[in-house]
Amino acid sequence: MCLPCPADNRLERGKSKPVSERAATRLHVTEPLAAGGVVGLDHQGAHYLRSVLRLNRGDHVALFNGADGEWLARIEGLGKGWASLAVVELRRPQAPEPDVWLVFAPIKRARLDFMVEKATELGVSVLQPVWTQHTDVTRVNTERLAANAREAAEQCERLTVPAVREPERLTDLLDGWPATRRALLCAETGAAQPVADALSGLAAEGAGDAPWAVMTGPEGGFHAGELDALRRLPFVTPVGLGPRVLRTDTAALAALACWQAWLGDGRQRPPDRGA
Repeated sequence: MCLPCPADNRLERGKSKPVSERAATRLHVTEPLAAGGVVGLDHQGAHYLRSVLRLNRGDHVALFNGADGEWLARIEGLGKGWASLAVVELRRPQAPEPDVWLVFAPIKRARLDFMVEKATELGVSVLQPVWTQHTDVTRVNTERLAANAREAAEQCERLTVPAVREPERLTDLLDGWPATRRALLCAETGAAQPVADALSGLAAEGAGDAPWAVMTGPEGGFHAGELDALRRLPFVTPVGLGPRVLRTDTAALAALACWQAWLGDGRQRPPDRGA
């Protein structure tokens, strides 16, 4: 005896989902999106649809490009190394997102990949590696990080993909720091307000409307001279993340989550996903 799967129980017998609800697969593309348009996929995208997802002509996917919202698209053609998708209808309009960078000293590959994935889920707009005096890693594969960020954005239903920038020396980054951008510095030692106290005060000032950055140092922390220089900058707010010593990736994600809760879109209700 065959039993219906749980998903079938949510549908009335004899009725199918509306076309706008059918696409669970999301793909980031670079082409403009509009009703009636056609989007082509390269070899990698076509392979993903054909060989990984086992989709066929007539199946639907969702497309987004970071500017035009999310669109339902139908697979019109799918072959070895190519795919053609017809843009059908708008699913979600483009909406404003918080402008928060993650400025971080590179760490070992596995932890760095994890941090980029989760920072993307937490809504960062820019991922900026920096070289510091205590940074042990000597090379950053920004193409791999960009691919990780894109895949995470596709999975977490955000409408943009964070920009992954080439590494800079910390001093060079600070010399060219945007005048209106503030920074939350994860301070490992010394006098720093608890993060909850600092963010609650900033929220009361309406500081969530400004562009921000979260800054974390390398494993072992910033050099004392770097930390002193950062503390003296007028746009930097040093914060402590509690009594325990956190790894760089843990500190970055904890600080981002706190920032979003107090100043970012963590104050918004989650969307109704029909669950």
